[in-house]
Amino acid sequence: MTTVTGIVKGGQLIPEEQWRKFIASLTPNPDDLETNKERSKRAIARLLAEAVKKRLKEKNAVLFSGGVDSSLIAFIIRKLGKEPLCYTVGMEGSDDLAWAQKSAQLHGFALRHKTITLEELETIMGKVIAITGSRDIITVGVGAVTYAGCAMAKRENHSAVFTGLGSEELFAGYERHAKALEQGFDAVHGECLAGLANMRQRDMVRDVAIASHFGMELLLPFLDKDVMKESLSIHPRKITMRENEAKCFPVSRRLERRGTGR
Repeated sequence: MTTVTGIVKGGQLIPEEQWRKFIASLTPNPDDLETNKERSKRAIARLLAEAVKKRLKEKNAVLFSGGVDSSLIAFIIRKLGKEPLCYTVGMEGSDDLAWAQKSAQLHGFALRHKTITLEELETIMGKVIAITGSRDIITVGVGAVTYAGCAMAKRENHSAVFTGLGSEELFAGYERHAKALEQGFDAVHGECLAGLANMRQRDMVRDVAIASHFGMELLLPFLDKDVMKESLSIHPRKITMRENEAKCFPVSRRLERRGTGR
């Protein structure tokens, strides 16, 4: 469950209509968008640290990709005096698995990793279909990774798992955000809000169902109300950077400096 954010009430995800109203309530006035990148960095760093702190457990598992979102969560857990235990899964020869291992080694995070065979993947996908009731290829594929990660964490007696869900929508990290940029900054902001509005049905239904299957709580610090509100108040020109041809945002740059010593 995700009780800290109020996304789950009475053991159930809040209704779709209620979620969409919540996202709409976070929509800032276009004239009030923050253009001071340094101020944004400080605010988001503080609020995200507070969001992680509110969700800390005695043992802290992170579904780890080695990317900015999961790495930042692991860094914050460590800064708060706990050691994160990271979990990652992938197919043999997977670039994602290799990157997660390299990132964990670079930053000194304890990592549990599992290489999934085709036979294991087929079995896991069947379980995801049974849990979610969906045969959508993206739902089942992404769900298989979440399932395998939760299974590893559960075997080591974790009651909850952190994930970076929400970061890509908040900070314009998908290809569709880059395409929206061709129509201007307002279109990017609109795409972020639309993605968040669609997230309940697209992502949270799946992930909450899988975590609940293992009797685990899903911890989503990027979907903390204060983090979301602050992130959505940043002017899109500060989270879309043409010159780098990459998806960069203030928090990621701060993390990169911490991780590499720059």
